[in-house]
Amino acid sequence: MPSTCHTVSNRGKSMHWLLATALCAGSLIGPATAQSLSDSQGGEQIWQSKYFPKHKRMALPAKRGPPPEDWDGKIPLVITNRCDDTIWPGITTQSGTGPGTGGFELVAGNSTRLWVAPDWQGRIWGRTNCTVDGDSCSCQTGDCLKKLDCDASGEVPATLAEFTMEGGLHRGQTFYDISLVDGYNLPMGINYIPAKNTSFIPPNLTNAACIATPGWLYKPNKTGTYYSNSTFPIPLEDSESNESIKRWCPWPYLVFPPTKPGDGVYPYPDDDIQRPTFSPCKSACAATGRDSDCCVGKWHDPKKCKPGRYSNSIKAICPDAYSFAFDDQKSTFIIPKGGGWEVVMCPKGRSTNILHQLFQEMDELNTNGNLSETSLKRLRDVQYITSDRDAASGVRPMLSRLGIVALTLGMWFAM
Repeated sequence: MPSTCHTVSNRGKSMHWLLATALCAGSLIGPATAQSLSDSQGGEQIWQSKYFPKHKRMALPAKRGPPPEDWDGKIPLVITNRCDDTIWPGITTQSGTGPGTGGFELVAGNSTRLWVAPDWQGRIWGRTNCTVDGDSCSCQTGDCLKKLDCDASGEVPATLAEFTMEGGLHRGQTFYDISLVDGYNLPMGINYIPAKNTSFIPPNLTNAACIATPGWLYKPNKTGTYYSNSTFPIPLEDSESNESIKRWCPWPYLVFPPTKPGDGVYPYPDDDIQRPTFSPCKSACAATGRDSDCCVGKWHDPKKCKPGRYSNSIKAICPDAYSFAFDDQKSTFIIPKGGGWEVVMCPKGRSTNILHQLFQEMDELNTNGNLSETSLKRLRDVQYITSDRDAASGVRPMLSRLGIVALTLGMWFAM
């Protein structure tokens, strides 16, 4: 008998395509090329246009494993389900040794601990409202060719956690992000798990979250302890409410729009129509496929391809998440490598605002490999964490000073 799940407060249909520039993994570009790019003026602005394919979407196959052997260097990868119902995590491995699985069932309230090699590069997402029959798994959002054990990336829209465990020219850093480049289906959090051989990193520099689903959002607050602790309060987005995030997704991008009114005519604007609580949203690229929305062809240039209505709407709710292909300077977390990771589906709380508020400390951490006592003291200071930053400064200095890191980042984008 097939088993069916019908809930989770966030699900939709999708077709997610993945692509790795893989500079950090060294699989596409050799050290000499990477070095010459890093020496170029404004390298962080040009590496994507040089190395992204110019053709339209093409999904790359995923690698499953086998899982790493029982050695001390393996990295813990925990997936936790805090949704109301069962979800089916999907996992793809782009390079390195993965966890030996491409997906499985995860009951509400449970966690699964996996292991990956230190050189792993991959992504994790949540599949929802699935019907399972043996090895077959057909899902409303995040479906991967109707397989339980994915060997391809999930369909859009799907909220993604993306990791490059060994990044940088010397493979000494971990890059990670929450990506909404192809759309949003579930709230997601990423929590750092310190390792014995790693320097102390305060959790308010590492634990990112994106919550854009009504009912999961806590009341506005500038800092919080849900993803951090009382010693190191984390900066949070503090403007949105459960009422306001009901309408963030542009009407044409809704996967499950409300039933038409009796006369069959949608009023426009559409804000007077009650939207479903579970309201997955495609990105502009996923919805239209236009070069200008997908940043491909002549638009594959950060000077030409700019954020649109979808990107601006979701970025206001989830400041730390990728919202379109050239959003890396506002969305990439970079820390010294070594620790493990927990990916949380449907955390309750508020979206984080770490990269904007604490870029100075993150810059120091990645330049020096650790933090000074002065910086640690600042990161305990609520007033410092919540103080206004210079909104007129344009691109933040973190990744411009770390251009060598930015251009070696192997990020995944829909094309």
